[in-house]
Amino acid sequence: MSNIYEGIVQDLIDELAKLPGVGPKGATRIAFHLLATDNADVTRLATVLAEVKDKIKFCRTCHNVSQDELCRICADTRRDETSICVVEEPKDVLAVERTREFRGRYHVLGGAISPIDGIGPDDLRVTELMTRLSDNTITEIILATDPNLEGEATATYLTRLISPLGIKVTRLASGLPVGGDLEYADEITLGRAFEGRRQVSP
Repeated sequence: MSNIYEGIVQDLIDELAKLPGVGPKGATRIAFHLLATDNADVTRLATVLAEVKDKIKFCRTCHNVSQDELCRICADTRRDETSICVVEEPKDVLAVERTREFRGRYHVLGGAISPIDGIGPDDLRVTELMTRLSDNTITEIILATDPNLEGEATATYLTRLISPLGIKVTRLASGLPVGGDLEYADEITLGRAFEGRRQVSP
């Protein structure tokens, strides 16, 4: 099927269509919305996009997105230093924070174990997590990986790795649909899953 639009307009649609959750129709709607928007608003959007790529880095402790060496959660001395919630991606930190159920720290793995995609434990921030557990201050690890095959495989691997250290390992409880993504869970469902987390063993 040939492209309907020519030149830069089609280029814009093609680039927008690469964004997650945006298909060709959505990309076309966004493109024409941008064309009808004031130049100042489009310039502001372009500036913010450029600044995000320039200024945003990853927290040196938990690997969440941050503008500083430490993210605001790791820098907050009021947070519980004895528990770490392990998530796959930075967006999952936001999902958990919305529940207001967890007051500890986080560790962002940067993905999940997925042999079919060629992603193994060495491709995740597992070594960094184990380093954080070596100072004997952590008493609980909460595994909040997605409730799908990759998330379960990652949780099982981490449970086998961490349990021999004598640290309590828990997994989010029922309430999260199998095959779903943490970021799409509503606050109540995710909050109940946190309250009902259970200890897991290898």
